Amino acid sequence: MARNQTNRIFLILFVLALALWVDLSSKIEITNPFQDTTLYSRDVKPRLGLDLQGGLQVLLEADVPEGTVINRDEMETARGIVENRTNALGVSENLIQVAGDRRIVGEFPGAEDADAILDIIQQTGLLEFVDTGDTIPEEGTIIQTDFITGSVTAPAGDGTQPVYHTIMTGKELASIGVSPDQFSGRYAIDFTLSPEGAKIFGDHTSANNGKILTITLDKRVISAPRIGDPITGGQGTITGDFTVESANALAVQLKYGSLPIPLKVVETRIIGPTLGADSLQKSLRAGAIGMIVVVLFMAIYYRMPGIVADLSILFYAAIAFAIFKYFHFTLTLPSIAGFLLSTGAALDANILIFERLKEELRNGRNLVQAIDQAWDRAWPSIWESNTTTLITSLILYWFGSTFGATIVKGFSLTLALGVGVSLFTAIYVTRSLLALFLKTFKPTNYERWFGI
Repeated sequence: MARNQTNRIFLILFVLALALWVDLSSKIEITNPFQDTTLYSRDVKPRLGLDLQGGLQVLLEADVPEGTVINRDEMETARGIVENRTNALGVSENLIQVAGDRRIVGEFPGAEDADAILDIIQQTGLLEFVDTGDTIPEEGTIIQTDFITGSVTAPAGDGTQPVYHTIMTGKELASIGVSPDQFSGRYAIDFTLSPEGAKIFGDHTSANNGKILTITLDKRVISAPRIGDPITGGQGTITGDFTVESANALAVQLKYGSLPIPLKVVETRIIGPTLGADSLQKSLRAGAIGMIVVVLFMAIYYRMPGIVADLSILFYAAIAFAIFKYFHFTLTLPSIAGFLLSTGAALDANILIFERLKEELRNGRNLVQAIDQAWDRAWPSIWESNTTTLITSLILYWFGSTFGATIVKGFSLTLALGVGVSLFTAIYVTRSLLALFLKTFKPTNYERWFGI
């Protein structure tokens, strides 16, 4: 029994040490002292949400006629493409969610260049390889094609402009890269095609030697090279008047696909960093005050078990915050509220146990029997109450994910995580520490030590 108790204490101290390491670090690294190499590295800076550090919030809507049926898969695809594009621009910690049937909510904490984000979001990124015969369209001009995508049809011409045939679209691109053009000194975009795209490309270039193969993005000409030798290897290069910035921007669009449906910006909201910092300070102040009040109440009312519970709550706070940092959970005002509420759940478990402990001691049981009975009889209530909270958290998380309610989603996630950690601390940590205290102090005056 003593050996088992010692192992428990060592495990608690080990977990606490790991948690404090993560809590007090912005980056954790494990190096090989013999070879001076890094074995493991991870950024553990706390990630603050839009309401805590400021940034940009965008509400997007499908730009299609009313009554057009948009399925959920198209919206999810558009959401993923928007997320990938903004990630590639260096906008980290963003949160993109589908809201309802036609809208997407985007949050970009700490975003500084709002115009660049809006530009990259709204571009459909439809790349077309167009057969223009002997015609060489000028770069930047808009041409008409016969390509049809979903419910959106490209303009069919007005009788004064020719309509060209699209032989292949950007969906056949397998990989994209940017490299310097060795001849012009500008930059070019190298691409590799899928097997099906390679066959289409090879057949067309073989049958149209000397013809023009125009490359357009959203119907605008970006390059119009003449076909020389047949290109049958599934690889090619897009050349044009590209700088390194424009080439990389185009590569981002092509790499992360074209939007299945066009999007328009319905609403934008910019939150200043000053407002976010003020919200963070007030949240931390409120949390600190609440924690002090709770710690004093537990120590005064429950005496020695209350002090043990206070140590467990501090352990809970350390390990929960370490999990948030390590797994890159975004902290927002609602998520902080969920964290503080789960702290109350941890205290509820301790209160149930301690009240039952008092009853057992009043009924004349010895200390060891009272502790065992308190834990055994309080456990069903603790399990049922926390299971109910977890089920509620899952329902709230589903609601937030389905309807784009990021506030509800963040609250439910931190609440569920906090409940899970609180169960561990209330049952494992509190019991182990209480056993250690009883072994060390050997209390006999129950009224003084337990407040009965």
